[in-house]
Amino acid sequence: MKKVTIGVDIGGTNTALGVVDKEGNVLVKDSILTPGHGEIDLFIANLAVAINKLIESAGRLAGEVEIMGIGFGAPNGNYYTGTIEYAPNLSFKGVIHFVEKLKAHYPDFKTIVLSNDANAAAVGEMMYGGAKGMTNFVMFTLGTGVGSGIVVNGNLVYGHEGFAGECGHTILIPGGRLCGCGAFGHLEAYCSATGMKRTAFELLAHYDASDSLLAGKTYNELDAKMIHDVALKGDKIALDVFKKTGEWLGQGLANTVHLLNPEAIFFFGGPAAAGELIFKPAKENMEKYLLPFFKNKVKILPSQLNPGDAAIIGAGALVLKEIDRLS
Repeated sequence: MKKVTIGVDIGGTNTALGVVDKEGNVLVKDSILTPGHGEIDLFIANLAVAINKLIESAGRLAGEVEIMGIGFGAPNGNYYTGTIEYAPNLSFKGVIHFVEKLKAHYPDFKTIVLSNDANAAAVGEMMYGGAKGMTNFVMFTLGTGVGSGIVVNGNLVYGHEGFAGECGHTILIPGGRLCGCGAFGHLEAYCSATGMKRTAFELLAHYDASDSLLAGKTYNELDAKMIHDVALKGDKIALDVFKKTGEWLGQGLANTVHLLNPEAIFFFGGPAAAGELIFKPAKENMEKYLLPFFKNKVKILPSQLNPGDAAIIGAGALVLKEIDRLS
């Protein structure tokens, strides 16, 4: 009998789910819409249907399977309580007792665990990616926001109430840009994909760069991938966006190193796919701000998980981590 986990990544638009074996292979996967109307009970019912179909498909593909548990990565997911709390990018408002509601559909499952999506990514990296063998590292997820998962002495850091690791909401520039959380000057407002877009418009206006390939794009049209594509063509504004983003990110990384002394920091997400365009300035500026005894000791690395499956793998890995903790 093949032992597997179910990994579920809850996003603002789509929820991805898959069956993951103990080697980190996704056997089958699917996705459903994350509703925009906040009907949590209907969403969980639909999710249970999708999970059951996946289990059937995995059985047909791999023979008889034993489900060890279900893991969830979600914005503002609280490991301690199994709740999703005040997630800004989800329609489910307030505190949602997610694990409790799902257990009504799977009363015989011993392990149903939820954490935030960056924590899930960190566990996946530790079990199946570039952080194998590492006991002290940080995962930065760069996307619509900036998330982070912190591993110290081989364990995820959850903090007193389950929300440790909000490196994206450290203050970079006091009184600076409005962040999606409602505060001002956070790292996320500058180094997320949305932050890069805002930087592009600031630079276009500052240099009156009508000759830029980004000029004439509306705010809704422009995205981080477009900036990346144009940077590869040598566009000065696009290249400056990556330079500025790397400078700001490097400051945030230096703060992280000073607090945690990690062996490595991993990048995962859309902007991280830009390679040296973001890694080079981030590394250079991190080193610039580090205390002397930290310099040239911390690796900045790309995630080695398959981007298409990473969120599912990470969520499934939460189950194995929880089983290991309880054993």
